[in-house]
Amino acid sequence: MTHVLQHGSILGGVVTVPNLEVALKDYHDVLGMQLVESGTLTDDLAHSWDCPKIAGAPMAVLQPTSGADCFIRLVEQLNHPDFKPTTTYGWAAYELTVEDVFGWPGRLEVSSFDIIGPPKEIDILPYFVPMQALGPGREMIYLNEVRENTPTTDLPKARSLADHIFIVILAAPDRVKTVNWYRDQLHLTEGDTYTLEYTMINEAFGKPTGTVSDLTMVQIERLPIVEVDDYPEEATLRPKHAGMLPPGNALVTLAVTDLDAIKIDWIAPPQIRSGALYRDRRTATAYGPAGELLELIEIG
Repeated sequence: MTHVLQHGSILGGVVTVPNLEVALKDYHDVLGMQLVESGTLTDDLAHSWDCPKIAGAPMAVLQPTSGADCFIRLVEQLNHPDFKPTTTYGWAAYELTVEDVFGWPGRLEVSSFDIIGPPKEIDILPYFVPMQALGPGREMIYLNEVRENTPTTDLPKARSLADHIFIVILAAPDRVKTVNWYRDQLHLTEGDTYTLEYTMINEAFGKPTGTVSDLTMVQIERLPIVEVDDYPEEATLRPKHAGMLPPGNALVTLAVTDLDAIKIDWIAPPQIRSGALYRDRRTATAYGPAGELLELIEIG
């Protein structure tokens, strides 16, 4: 499966970084993504994201060289001293489909990415080989080499060294409630639920070996979209500076067929925006059930 634009497609993710120049070297020079736009965060867009205090912040828009219609936007913002990845609710990670996952540890040696989990084959999930890295804004990026489709989902094989985001991971205080919200409000479907030993969650919370967690896939037909993870009771709301974006993995953008069919409370009314991502289409942003920022773009 390639990145086909349809209702539910992941159109991108926003990452906050303390130094845009450093982050650009990582995403452009190391991950190999192409810079398609640069400038500053407009006042209007900042207000629609509920982050008015960083209006005017430097930002960059990158796209995989495969040409997939999916973008990573880097926004310069101060790190929050109390933010610790994989311990708070909200967007926890972006999963990118990549080539040659076992070659990525060597490539990342010349970057500011820290490898959290080296490439590892998982017996109960033979469909892909994952690895995890923490970026310059303490954002979590999964680099997954797809081997085959799962019985219920189609997984995209990369067409560039690092290709598009194909799953976004959401840390939730109530997995079932969150899955129901995406099903009922965004008109998506509930996929499979997996119970597994989630090493990164266990390590983040000091859980003993053998502790298992549940996760549920939200998808549409065979397209995977959001992985909703159950987080332990020790998890907290994500700390953030007032009037700024959540740190790390800050915001996810999805495609929808009709914004008017989505009955949720927008931060600001939908409006048409231009640029490489928006392409003169209507868009609006809201908070999801786990406190996550979710931007929707109407594709008609």
